[in-house]
Amino acid sequence: MHNNKKAFQACVNTPRKLFAVSAMALALSSSLVASVEASDPVKVGILLPFTGTFAALGEATNNGLKLAIEQQGGTLGGRAVEYVVVDSEADPGKAVQNMQKLVSGAKVDVVVGPVHSGVGMGAVKVARESGVPLIIPNAGFNAATGPLCAANIFRTSFTSWQTAFPMGKVAADKGYKNIVTVAWRYGFGTESVDGFKEGFEQAGGKITKEIYLPFPEVEFQSQLTEIAALKPDAVFVFFAGGGAAKFVQDYAAAGLKDKIPLLGSGFLTEGTLAAQGQAADGLLTTLHYADSLGTAENAKFRSDYKQQFGKEADIYAVQGYDTGLLLAQSLQAVAGNTADRAAWIQAMENARIASPRGEWTFSKAHNPVQNVYLREVRNGANVVVDVASAKLSDPAPGCKLEQVAAAAR
Repeated sequence: MHNNKKAFQACVNTPRKLFAVSAMALALSSSLVASVEASDPVKVGILLPFTGTFAALGEATNNGLKLAIEQQGGTLGGRAVEYVVVDSEADPGKAVQNMQKLVSGAKVDVVVGPVHSGVGMGAVKVARESGVPLIIPNAGFNAATGPLCAANIFRTSFTSWQTAFPMGKVAADKGYKNIVTVAWRYGFGTESVDGFKEGFEQAGGKITKEIYLPFPEVEFQSQLTEIAALKPDAVFVFFAGGGAAKFVQDYAAAGLKDKIPLLGSGFLTEGTLAAQGQAADGLLTTLHYADSLGTAENAKFRSDYKQQFGKEADIYAVQGYDTGLLLAQSLQAVAGNTADRAAWIQAMENARIASPRGEWTFSKAHNPVQNVYLREVRNGANVVVDVASAKLSDPAPGCKLEQVAAAAR
């Protein structure tokens, strides 16, 4: 979820050149279509973090991916599967090099990854230049399916806009008129605030003040003092992980919990409830999944995952699982012929994923069109209380995907 400003600027400053390269790469791959040998494995490149801060996220994503493929008989389009794994280390500085290990070195058919948005910038660059399909199972930075969108880039997770925008209407519907926002000042934090702000202002609300902290600062006393003085109707925040756990605890300790409602995108309480304890009770968040989601697919998935891996599934496991379902469905449609990238890409565009989070499809920009749920923390669990936005599609500003696809044809 983290961004890399230098990498972002480098990519955004050359979109036309990259669009042309991406279109050319796709066109060349389409003109060289050849049948592949059924005995050759589909080479799936894995670019996920397996060490460092985000290792647990990479492990869950990888587990979910492999579980889905195993449940499809362990093959993709009738072909065996070979996994080529590169540890991204969640290091943006190594992103291009690591992506090239998979694309140029191992000559994989597709890359799954990354988790980290800073790594995502480098991965997107190489994918656009090479034409190799890239399926992003987590990194939510808007640019991947916005200004840097491409025919061969898909996302099976979310955008930062998508997880925050619906909370704006929820807040307005609750009668809140003036809200203060608090977030880390980095890509995903500022994009989340922008998404919430758009939804809230569309519904007639007003942002009293936007408060930012440097990432990953977790000393919140001055911000809490300012919130108490401003006395807004509610507070919207973006924090995740340890920062989210501490903010929620500090908010309650400052005596604000019962006076000023606290709202957030789902990452505020995702994987942090145990650390937050009773301080989290009653918190409202919006996300495209909740552990307690009452679907048959979710019940089966969670049971299968726990049996296979001995631990509970989380949102990252779901996104990996859905990536596996996408690969299985699309390659079945083209009889495993990864050489015909144009047909394979079209099959991915047409996919309908029967996910634990509810069925979803792709938008024109290759983002999931999916439900975003309103969740309330009750007794240490994120409980779904409503659908905050049904079949929500990110507007993907800046995406010229139709022009890229036309050039490729």
